[in-house]
Amino acid sequence: MGDATTYTDLKALAGHLRQELENKKFILLYAYNGIGKTRLSTAFKDLGKVGDADGETKQHDTLYFNAFTEDLFSWDNDLENDTERKLKLNTDSSFFAGLESMEIETRIRKLLNRYADFEFRIDSTNWEVVFAREFRVKKSDPDGNADDAAAEDEDVSEYETRREEAIKVSRGEENIFIWCFFLAIVELALDEDGTGPYSWVRHIYIDDPISSLDEHNAIAVANHLAKLLKRPESKLKTVISTHHTLFFNVLCNELNKASKYFLSRDGSPEGLILRDTGDTPFFHHVAALADLHEAERSGSLYTHHFNMLRAILEKTASFHGYRNFSACIKRDDDDEDGILHTRLINILSHGNYSLYEPQEMLEENKRYFKKILHEFINRHPFNPTLFSSEPATEMSNAT
Repeated sequence: MGDATTYTDLKALAGHLRQELENKKFILLYAYNGIGKTRLSTAFKDLGKVGDADGETKQHDTLYFNAFTEDLFSWDNDLENDTERKLKLNTDSSFFAGLESMEIETRIRKLLNRYADFEFRIDSTNWEVVFAREFRVKKSDPDGNADDAAAEDEDVSEYETRREEAIKVSRGEENIFIWCFFLAIVELALDEDGTGPYSWVRHIYIDDPISSLDEHNAIAVANHLAKLLKRPESKLKTVISTHHTLFFNVLCNELNKASKYFLSRDGSPEGLILRDTGDTPFFHHVAALADLHEAERSGSLYTHHFNMLRAILEKTASFHGYRNFSACIKRDDDDEDGILHTRLINILSHGNYSLYEPQEMLEENKRYFKKILHEFINRHPFNPTLFSSEPATEMSNAT
């Protein structure tokens, strides 16, 4: 892990990112949920605004994707008739500045076909999106019940394709549609010659584009995004932040000249630490281990730290080819401490502990935590420079 710099608040960090983008094209940030990634994207966007004397925004420079982007889309579920469901678009947002261009629908469809099997139509007059889906049914079924997986021994001619209009897609499908909508706008911003509806875009800020990605889609989305942003003719500067480890690592490899950072808190109410991950692929569990070590040294141990410790143990065990994290604790089958510590982590890492409302550990659990952590660090050859100072005294009689 490289150098670390502390910033007093999100605005100060956002200002630094803008300054760094004067000489860099891409910045990649990894941070856990709850650190402030979404608020950082908002602070970055706000620094690009220029207002008039009445406080009205007259100029801005950042096209961003974060949790607020999804709020620009809202459902009209036709509660009265339950038939004409539509996704409404917020007409007040500059996000939809180029909606009247039918090219945007073509661009979205080309992107969406990578990930989904539903259809859509944008009504640029009423500012809404209507979805549809085709499905197969038996011709003999008067109710038209979907049967997408017909038995192999059945005659295919017994089935027909029907189309359902004005459907409500799933939450995951809605998310991928919004993501493709955003990518289509990015394409327009990249293609424009300074005269189109997105000529104001100078920066792109993307925060956690799609939640709960499986590994295949994490790789696919990261590869596609990197390919789009690396267009040689593009002059746009981009920041991408995420808590998804695989997504981050793929972007690090694809955008290999990007600045790569690990973002964490410094212990003060608003302070943040930005650590350079270096040129090698980034493994966030190493940075998490350094954070746990520092938390243990300071005595600020909270219940969610057991969840973090378990995640580190699991990744280390997987790297060494073991099926269970207990392999990183137990030395022998009759190791009573190892068995006890495994059971403790199993119990204490299954609580619904929140980073937003941290609860301090009980003193007894702190002693166990310290002993497990130190034995793990001493047993595995981690780089000692990860730990800024000498470890605190081990609690050898914690058990």
